[in-house]
Amino acid sequence: MIIRMSEAQVRPDRFEAFHDMIVGSVREFPARYPGLLDHEVLVAPPHSLLYVSRWRSEEDLVGYAGENWRDQPVVLPGEDEYLLAPLQVRHFTIAPLA
Repeated sequence: MIIRMSEAQVRPDRFEAFHDMIVGSVREFPARYPGLLDHEVLVAPPHSLLYVSRWRSEEDLVGYAGENWRDQPVVLPGEDEYLLAPLQVRHFTIAPLA
């Protein structure tokens, strides 16, 4: 499993509108991307929003984010007008505890 975190630094005056746009956009992702195991939107107003998604495999993640998934965030149309800075994307795998 690959955990993908996209972090947005949002203009405080546009935070609620951005949140609504993101939630509305990602709501249909599980039906569109079968390799998406789980996802959530985390907020820390007034300017931080995380989109966290868990993917079954690298192949599934490529189907969502493209060949450059490691370095390039997925940017929705019009998203830039809400942001203070470009999206940041990071990836994690689960490390064994024992």
